Amino acid sequence: MSAALEPEADALPESLAGSSVTAARVEALAHLLPSVDLRTLDAGAALLTRIDRKYVVPIATFEQLLDGLDGQWRALDIDGRRLFGYTSTYFDTLDLATYRAHLQGRRRRFKVRVRHYVDSGECLLEVKRKGLRGVTVKERTAHQAWRQFELGPDGHAFVADVLRGHATFPDTELAPVVTTSNRRATLAHLGSRSRLTVDVDLRCGWGGRAALLRDGFVVLESKVGGHASEVDRLLRGLGERPVTISKYCLGVASLGLDVPHNPWRRSLRRYFESPTSEEIPCP
Repeated sequence: MSAALEPEADALPESLAGSSVTAARVEALAHLLPSVDLRTLDAGAALLTRIDRKYVVPIATFEQLLDGLDGQWRALDIDGRRLFGYTSTYFDTLDLATYRAHLQGRRRRFKVRVRHYVDSGECLLEVKRKGLRGVTVKERTAHQAWRQFELGPDGHAFVADVLRGHATFPDTELAPVVTTSNRRATLAHLGSRSRLTVDVDLRCGWGGRAALLRDGFVVLESKVGGHASEVDRLLRGLGERPVTISKYCLGVASLGLDVPHNPWRRSLRRYFESPTSEEIPCP
């Protein structure tokens, strides 16, 4: 366990410079929609308080979904690009307290991560809290990119402040456990304050032990401020249902640690190439 918590030279995800066939297709499809700039997107659909629903679908299903969207959807465009690289480092205690809270489905749980926006160089420390009725609340602050594997005193103070009144701050210091990388397109319906993110080339784990999303699949995340969005209704009509999936939890499950990972076993076998795939029995 301790080896997974110490930053190593190979812990950083591989370069995001390359592009899979699926990533190229997603970017091409995103270019079919009208554009929206980042400032307009954040002003109209920042959705730091929201309900999230995740789906893992073939790229063909995503194409069908786009065909059904109304004309008010836009795709985030920055300097002519529609697909952007992200890397994240997730922090937990030595006994994986936040992972176990998610595993147990506790109503008040949280995750802590440092997210690096590869294309812009921006880096943010984020705390995601799960509250009543499944609502996700995300709070964030600027973080130095060179400290991607550490929170530092200021970071720990920020996390403690965010969690005050929501959850007990861990007794032990938070340390890096999992890194993730992916490419993402972001679609938004500014009229209904809905977002849809489309992740490809997803990698969750640490160093050489990582779950890799199979080419041909995308992870969709519908983010709404209230009830189900147009996206959720269309996906239901296409026979898709939300799945219980977490990048952090998938990453922990891929490390081969002696911890339960039953909720993510099926997703790992069905959608991911993983170094632990042969160790996970069929459900």
